[in-house]
Amino acid sequence: MSDESVVAQKPGTWNDQRIEIIIGTLLRTGVILAAAVVLFGGIVYLVRHGHEAPHYATFTGEPQSLKSPADIMHGVMQFKAQAIIQLGLLLLIATPVARVAFSAVAFAIEHDRMYVVITLIVLVILSYSLFAS
Repeated sequence: MSDESVVAQKPGTWNDQRIEIIIGTLLRTGVILAAAVVLFGGIVYLVRHGHEAPHYATFTGEPQSLKSPADIMHGVMQFKAQAIIQLGLLLLIATPVARVAFSAVAFAIEHDRMYVVITLIVLVILSYSLFAS
């Protein structure tokens, strides 16, 4: 066996297979967590508002209190169902962003500068599209 294959098989070392497993786990965990939060928020919403008749004649947009992460967290602390659902959606959006951020770190650990630069460019574009108004 060559030294490279021995190093790649040692636990704790970074290789492509280990990175793929971590990324897969990250994506699965993020989606499952987001779905659980949305489901919980939906249940809370139905318990509190399930008896109300919908008003189809008028469109009511998203309240101002659900438009910023800080306001959403404040609503979650007050156990507001819409804020809990919105938090789940934020978690769902954050999942692929976390994947890109992790990929940048993994490429940096592997000393793959070209992929670090490309991944950071993607991360900047994602961040700009999320946070620029």
